[in-house]
Amino acid sequence: MTEFKLNYHKTHFMTSAANIHQLPKDEGMEIAFAGRSNAGKSTALNALTNQKNLARTSKTPGRTQLINLFEVEPQYKLVDLPGYGYAAVPEQMKLQWQKSLGEYLQHRECLKGVVILMDIRHPLKDLDQQMIEWAVSSDLAVLLLLTKADKLSQSARSKQVKTVREAILPFQGDVQVEAFSAQNKIGIDKLAVKLDSWFSSLLTE
Repeated sequence: MTEFKLNYHKTHFMTSAANIHQLPKDEGMEIAFAGRSNAGKSTALNALTNQKNLARTSKTPGRTQLINLFEVEPQYKLVDLPGYGYAAVPEQMKLQWQKSLGEYLQHRECLKGVVILMDIRHPLKDLDQQMIEWAVSSDLAVLLLLTKADKLSQSARSKQVKTVREAILPFQGDVQVEAFSAQNKIGIDKLAVKLDSWFSSLLTE
């Protein structure tokens, strides 16, 4: 059997949705990118796809207020979810985001995996742990990307990855942890390999 490999550089924007009801038909396969508003989700998507402006990055965390869908190839989609846990937005808006995030994670049948991004210097905050718990209880595979890894020395980075790997053992799900830096191209290959392994399961369904 030939190795399954998608070309993420061909990824293009599909649509934005304020809630699950505005999303395209629930078919094919989706992998969602989730994380705190300043974790670097958009930057990671741009690095993976080798496109500067595919996902909008902003100096103001919390700009991704919609569910953004990107198509790699027909049936294979990446999803940029609204960032969570950022204080500088009105409470009402925060609750709305939470609601659409919750609906998407619980009711979207074609969602098969979640990439959760966390700043390597401040991992596993309460909301991150809730997110992991949520994904595991929904039988979703999880990849934890510890972003901004270039901010630490190699030994500090390895130590932090090891610490996080040990800390997540109690979650008991299918959870992998990797260091990531868009800046220094750390972990981009590992991210692509993981996405390929998730997406390839669509062929066997």
